Amino acid sequence: MRIDKFLNSVNITKRRSVAQDMLANGVVEINGVVAKPSKNVEVGSIITINYLQEPKKYKVLQIPTTKSTPKSFQDQYIEEIR
Repeated sequence: MRIDKFLNSVNITKRRSVAQDMLANGVVEINGVVAKPSKNVEVGSIITINYLQEPKKYKVLQIPTTKSTPKSFQDQYIEEIR
């Protein structure tokens, strides 16, 4: 699954356009490499989002099969790493 679709479907971003904007500005990394919107996400990948205060890191546990998932199921797909 593309990183822009993944960020939206697991509720890290509210809209896919927001995810694409973050990717265009180089804010998102996959396994330490700045990601483009077309980059595919795999199970076990580490996604880093460099926010203003501090970076947030997520480990991909599972790839969703639907366009969107309920926020209550978010922990089945990603795990926040501190």
